[in-house]
Amino acid sequence: MSAQTFTAQMSVFKGRWRLYVVLLNTTDPWPEFTFADSLTVPTFTQRADALSRLGLEPVPGAEWRWTEDSDTPEDPASPVVLIAATQVRSREGW
Repeated sequence: MSAQTFTAQMSVFKGRWRLYVVLLNTTDPWPEFTFADSLTVPTFTQRADALSRLGLEPVPGAEWRWTEDSDTPEDPASPVVLIAATQVRSREGW
């Protein structure tokens, strides 16, 4: 039986990069990891380490994809928010 896949996303929250796993159809809290360094985008290795701490690993062949959003979608002058996402799977059977 293959492991269930999830979407892991990463964005800046309260001045720090945060990686979280989107869990649909549940009231359970989403697993998340906050990176210590708030000034730089976490490296691929730092992201992999964070996923590992959450009991996850990238799905083979998955890539991080970056998307732009904004704080205030109806305001074109609103600051840009970067969101990264990739597919992951549980190493612990959840």
